[in-house]
Amino acid sequence: MTGIVFSTVEEAQPFLATYERGRFDGLGEGESFHDDHFLVSILGVGKIKAALRTERLLQANNLSTIVHAGTCTALREDILVGDLLNVTQVFEGDRIELSAPTYPRMPLSSPFESLREVTLVTQDHTVQGATELSYWQRIADISDMSGYAVAYVAATHGTLCQMVKIVTGHMGADDPNLRKTLSAGYKSLASFLNGHLETMK
Repeated sequence: MTGIVFSTVEEAQPFLATYERGRFDGLGEGESFHDDHFLVSILGVGKIKAALRTERLLQANNLSTIVHAGTCTALREDILVGDLLNVTQVFEGDRIELSAPTYPRMPLSSPFESLREVTLVTQDHTVQGATELSYWQRIADISDMSGYAVAYVAATHGTLCQMVKIVTGHMGADDPNLRKTLSAGYKSLASFLNGHLETMK
C-alpha cells in the first residue's frame, strides 16, 4: 500500500474532496484513512510532528511507499509560483555546522518524470528580514518545513519515499494575493495526484 501524506488539512482538502468522490473527506490533523490502495494522512506542520507521526504511521501500517505532497517556497528565480516539482534530494537546513552533518542528505525515488527535478531543504526556522540566503538555502532549489523528517523516518524503515511539491511563493517576496495563490496551488496539487494514482500504486 502507498501512503500519501500532507502537512496541513488545507493542503490536502482538494484531494480529499475529489479522491473517490470524497471517500477521505473529513480527515483531520494526526488522522489517517485508507482503502485497498492508498492510505492518506495529515501529519501537521514542522519536523517534530512530521517525524513522530510518520514513525507512528509506519509502525502501524505496512506501507511500501510514502508520497509526501505539499507546498514549498522557491529559492531560485527561475522556479515559478505554480510550478509542480519532483524532489530528488532533501537535506536538513537548521544546523549551524557545515562539516560532518548529523543528518545526511537523503536521495529520493523520482517517479514523476514529467516534472522538473529539484533539491529541497527543510527548515523549521528562518531568519525574519534576512536579505541573503543561508548556506543551506543557496545549495537547494526549494524550502519546506517537514520533508526531510518524512524522508529520514521512511529511510529508517526501509520505505521508499517520493515527494511532489507545488511552489506557492518565493523566499523574501510578499504576495498580496497569497490566499488565492495557496488555493490555486492546493487544487493543482490535487489534480496532479488524481492524475497519477496509477503511477503511485
